Amino acid sequence: MNSENENFANNVKKPNKRHQARAFAMQALFQWHFSNETPEVLIQEFIVDHLREEKIDHNYFRSLVFGTLKNITTIDETMTPLLDRKISFLNPVELAVLRLAFYELQHCPEVPLKVVINEAIELAKEYGSADGYKFVNAVLNTFIKKT
Repeated sequence: MNSENENFANNVKKPNKRHQARAFAMQALFQWHFSNETPEVLIQEFIVDHLREEKIDHNYFRSLVFGTLKNITTIDETMTPLLDRKISFLNPVELAVLRLAFYELQHCPEVPLKVVINEAIELAKEYGSADGYKFVNAVLNTFIKKT
C-alpha cells in the first residue's frame, strides 16, 4: 500500500462500538419484523452469525433489541399518530430505525437526544431508501416537539 492510501485508510472514520450496536440492533429488528423470532433466539442467532468478530458494544446491542421488542406495542402506539401512513405501509428498514430511535428516546435517558436523532438519520441513510432519512428525521422531530 502506498503512503497516500495508508494516510487515507488512517483518516477514514471508523464507527464506534455503540453505532455498530445500533446498526446490528436495527438489522435484528428488521429480521424480527419478518420472522417474529423471540428476542432470545434472535439475539443468539445474530451473535453466532454476525457478531463474533465485530467490535461492538454487545451489552448495548442486547439491551436495544430486548428493550425495543419488550416495548414494541407502546412504541408503535406512540409513533402511529405521527405518521402520514399506516405502520404496515412503512419501509421495513425505516420502521426498524424508528422503533429503535423511539426506544432510545423513551428508555435511554443517558443518551443525548441529538445523538439518538443523528444515529437514526445515519442508519436510515446507510440502510434505507434514498429519501428515507428525511422521513425518519421528520417523524422524530415531530415527536420531540410534542414531548
